[in-house]
Amino acid sequence: MKSYKDLKVYQRSFSLFLETHRFTMSLPKYELYELGSQLRRSSDSVVSTSVERYGRRTSEADFIKFLIYSHASNLETINHLQKIKSLYPDLEVKANSLIIEYDVLGARVFKFIEYVKKEWKT
Repeated sequence: MKSYKDLKVYQRSFSLFLETHRFTMSLPKYELYELGSQLRRSSDSVVSTSVERYGRRTSEADFIKFLIYSHASNLETINHLQKIKSLYPDLEVKANSLIIEYDVLGARVFKFIEYVKKEWKT
């Protein structure tokens, strides 16, 4: 592995960030800077902590800490999508699709956390 860009978790979280960002642009104008902004920030955090985590890979504790941050941001993103789904029924189909994708990503991050805890090698 030469770069964080080689990690499947990074690749998927980046792709989902782009998809989520575009999705927020379909929110009502008054919501772009409220719930839309929160959703963009949390989905960006999933990606950004992945990059920061890779930069801290020489320390097991830091590596795991940033995996946990990424997982928490993933859960926050799902929560924002649930709110959008409830508030804007016309966006429910796309929100559900993103929720499913973030659920899969969250499971991958969680499995990666468990792997690092068991198999860490410096």
